[in-house]
Amino acid sequence: MQMDGKTVLITGASRGIGAAAARAFAEAGANVALVARSTDEIAQLAGEIGEKAIAIPCDVSRYAEVANAVAATAKAFGGLDVLINNAGVVEPIGNLQDTDPDAWSRTIDINVKGVMHGLHTVMPGMIAQGHGTIINISSGAAHGPVEGWSAYCSSKAAVYMLTRAADKEARDKGLRILGLSPGTVATQMQREIKASGINPVSQLDWSVHIPPEWPAQALLWMCTSAADPYLGDDVSLREDDIRKAVGLI
Repeated sequence: MQMDGKTVLITGASRGIGAAAARAFAEAGANVALVARSTDEIAQLAGEIGEKAIAIPCDVSRYAEVANAVAATAKAFGGLDVLINNAGVVEPIGNLQDTDPDAWSRTIDINVKGVMHGLHTVMPGMIAQGHGTIINISSGAAHGPVEGWSAYCSSKAAVYMLTRAADKEARDKGLRILGLSPGTVATQMQREIKASGINPVSQLDWSVHIPPEWPAQALLWMCTSAADPYLGDDVSLREDDIRKAVGLI
């Protein structure tokens, strides 16, 4: 899983899966662009990684900011090989009829439009160069309803269809587009879910959540041809055969 000379842009890179992925790709030899709204956190992480990393403040719900981040990455490293659409939020959590419509819409802006903005911005350049990998962070919530998560489930279902649609349009142009469904991961998002007290996921013991380093390793594996059978689909890290292939078992 060597990534020497490759450039990877990761959204939501300030913490959790995004930060773990940034470290994993850098350790594998890649240049990494850390994109997030949390300016201080990505600056600190870029400092830890060193010259292979740049920090780019960006709100993925704003198309112009995503386009600027992609342009800055290409300028800094001479191109872009991998995009990981990781930025996402789970709130608002609560019954649909009680949810603030503006908060619900904000989740769609980040989780769905943010992914579309990433796809729209990087695909032309990747098609022109004849190669590129795009991985959208999905969820089991994309495939089944969860109480209190109407915004999150709807957004992840939309992301799954974006993965399928983009793959259908661009696979024959050299692009590899697929999704990662990581399962429950020990991140800040799970703390927010725990605090809500709504649905069985909030009742899970913290010890059952996998560390963010596991999906980070899965993302590295998904950049190899070994993951080609899953193009246009989600890779589920809940499955033992996937964990074995990634090297987690």
